[in-house]
Parts: sequence; C-alpha cells; structure tokens
Amino acid sequence: MITFEDLSSQITQALGEAEVSVMDRTGTMDHFTVKVISDAFKGKNLLDRHRMVYQALDGAMKDGRIHALEIQAKTKEEAQGG
Repeated sequence: MITFEDLSSQITQALGEAEVSVMDRTGTMDHFTVKVISDAFKGKNLLDRHRMVYQALDGAMKDGRIHALEIQAKTKEEAQGG
C-alpha cells in the first residue's frame, strides 16, 4: 500500500515544484486518480506528460502498490484556463 503523501512526494521529487492531488478510486488504496499541475509539462504532449508521472511512480507500479493510475497533467497556465 502507498499513502497519498508518499505518492505526492514521489511526483514532486521527480518533477520539482508541482501541485498534486490524489484520489483513491476504489477504496483499496491501489487504484488512484492523480491531478498534477506543473510547469515541467510545458512543451510536452499528453503522452510525454503521462510518461513523466509514470516514471516518478515506477517503483510503486512495479511492486504492485499501484495497480491502476488515471492521470490528469496540466501546466499552471492550463489549470487556470489560459
């Protein structure tokens, strides 16, 4: 099992300054929706953004602590509707 705090910490450690929100989709603490707002996504397409998040969580994905992950990845400007 991985905590929301650990999940958020791994993402911010990999991406630098980021706003991360995590939701447990099933109540089992292994299916998550993560919303990540970071300027590290500037100039990146959707697939590259998702790869960045998956790389940050690679260990937890490989060892089964995360079974499923839904990702929403935006820059700060996109998150503000710009």
